[in-house]
Amino acid sequence: MADLVPTPIALRTERLGVSAVYAAHGLSYATIVTALPQFQERYALSEDTVSLVTLTVVIGAALGSVIADRVAVRLGSRAGVVLGLTLQGLGLLTVALHVPFAAFWVTMALYGAGLGCIDASAAMQGSLVQRRLGTSVMASFFAANTAAAMIGALAMSASALTPLGASLALGIAGLLAGAVAVASPRLLDPARERDVEPGAARSPLPRRGVAVVGFVVFAAFAADSTVATWSSGHLHDGLHAPDAVVPLGYAAYAGATLVTRLLADRVVRRFGRGHLAVATVVIAAAGLVIAGVVPAVWSALIGFALAGLGVGALVPLAFSAAGDLDHRRSDEVIARVNLFNYPGAVIGAVLPGFLATGSGYGASFLLAAVLLLPALAAVRLFRTHDEERVGVRAGDGVSG
Repeated sequence: MADLVPTPIALRTERLGVSAVYAAHGLSYATIVTALPQFQERYALSEDTVSLVTLTVVIGAALGSVIADRVAVRLGSRAGVVLGLTLQGLGLLTVALHVPFAAFWVTMALYGAGLGCIDASAAMQGSLVQRRLGTSVMASFFAANTAAAMIGALAMSASALTPLGASLALGIAGLLAGAVAVASPRLLDPARERDVEPGAARSPLPRRGVAVVGFVVFAAFAADSTVATWSSGHLHDGLHAPDAVVPLGYAAYAGATLVTRLLADRVVRRFGRGHLAVATVVIAAAGLVIAGVVPAVWSALIGFALAGLGVGALVPLAFSAAGDLDHRRSDEVIARVNLFNYPGAVIGAVLPGFLATGSGYGASFLLAAVLLLPALAAVRLFRTHDEERVGVRAGDGVSG
């Protein structure tokens, strides 16, 4: 890339562009996930079939992350963003229509590929912008994603008031994803990894670092999926909370996630990424333990909020750390780390259902807390270069 030092205006444009991508992604995901009950009713699907469709999306997402890796190496992560948003937009517009079930299922697989492509490509772009700005901004991108997801969920809730409301909400989300895809070539950075050092030999991937940071992503998404999927069940079936209180569990978690993502970049600038990583793991684990052990509605709500405060910041911290493992191959590193997202999400969504048959949902939250604790061993990989000057080197022994 000829312009290795973008102007301040160019950097602001790129930051705005990445925020728009994350927002479109969050809106897209929230609308399609909250539309699952309507899809189930439309096609008269059993619970098992809904689970298979969901698994198809997850498998498609994992494939999409691999595709993002290959596209980024050849064309740059900007191309991966355009591809991912295009697949998402087309998927949303298609499922908004009453297409035959076979077409619906195939479309959900393609949507999943777009989902994974954006998961990886957006993080690649975010890491690039953050590195060029020289300051922490990754959490702000995830905040845009969370805020848009909450808007999408509210829109789908309001759509229940009209017969075609769900289709309309899905269609609007699809059009917005398409609009951001069209605008992305003008907003995002076209850099490719091989443009950074022309002719330089490709360094080996830091496999140990990928595995360590990847496990943090796995644990964070396992916790996220556990709370998102089973907090309502825990409040309703385990703690017998009133119906009006049951949705507040996830609301407390989502609200705390948004708050911590809005504040995390400022905390990183003040105290460093390594210190915040320790705090997020401890806070999230403590919240999950409180939610799982103390048999009271108030404690569960507090626990879910604490879990949101921790997990909400831990995810962008992990992707920031991934991008810093090797700046020359950061796109490939991020794509591989992103793959750990999906098994974590699946375990968090599925395993608690089996554990609940014998002991209730509390054990599931304790398991999520236990999975988070080994992330403390990865803290040295989370330190920024400024922190390394006064602490342990982050890169020692992480190449493989």
